[in-house]
Amino acid sequence: MDRTALYAEGDEWEEAKEKALSAAPETMDAAYDVVREALKTAGGKHSFLIPQPEVSHNENAQWPMPAIDRTEDGIPVVSVPHFAGNQKQALTYAGTLQNGIPDDASRIILDLRGNTGGNMYPMIAGVNALLPDGIIIKFRNKFGRETPLTSEFVARNQGVARKLPISPWIAILTDESTASSGEALLICFRGMTNVRTFGSPTAGYASCNQAFNMKDGSCLVVTASCDVARTGEVFCDDPIIPDTITATPMEDALTWLRESH
Repeated sequence: MDRTALYAEGDEWEEAKEKALSAAPETMDAAYDVVREALKTAGGKHSFLIPQPEVSHNENAQWPMPAIDRTEDGIPVVSVPHFAGNQKQALTYAGTLQNGIPDDASRIILDLRGNTGGNMYPMIAGVNALLPDGIIIKFRNKFGRETPLTSEFVARNQGVARKLPISPWIAILTDESTASSGEALLICFRGMTNVRTFGSPTAGYASCNQAFNMKDGSCLVVTASCDVARTGEVFCDDPIIPDTITATPMEDALTWLRESH
């Protein structure tokens, strides 16, 4: 936490750190509570500790895969769900997205509602044809250092081909459950002139976490940086406001795509 957590600095953190280091828990559950208390100060609301039994469960869990449907007039509707599966599942996830997005699409809907996050890499890799070359998002740590991410790197990292970019009109749907990696994917499209967002403000977890495997099998997940869009906007703990706030995002998105494009 001291090295990497986004808010681990200043008097408040020094007090929280000293309190944690001087604690004398007698059970593992009590030790977890000490860590969680320190995490509130060091990493904020997006940091957490996963006990060993939950880590094992997550490694073997089945995750929803993306779904691609079409409207009556042929507009692809691509549902991008949350994901935190293993490497094999990630490749299937990214491939499902990539193969489902037509190369000749002129209009498309990306549905990020309910995408609570997880691993952003297969999400970004799967829609890489919709993103331009170059830097698509940056991550800024507490020292102000930025780590850029490109479409090419993400595709290569996930073992999928970097497709030739296409530029359809893109409507993105969000809601209050769009969080974390779901918000990072949304930010990758920020500032693109062919994109408009519809729905509700997102959850406000637009920050990047680092996972540390503990010796007892648990996993410490520490918020280490804020998300930075190509526009220079910095996102972290506040919701991302859609271009059109609406209770009927699908209908409004289709109206925009059909009438304007």
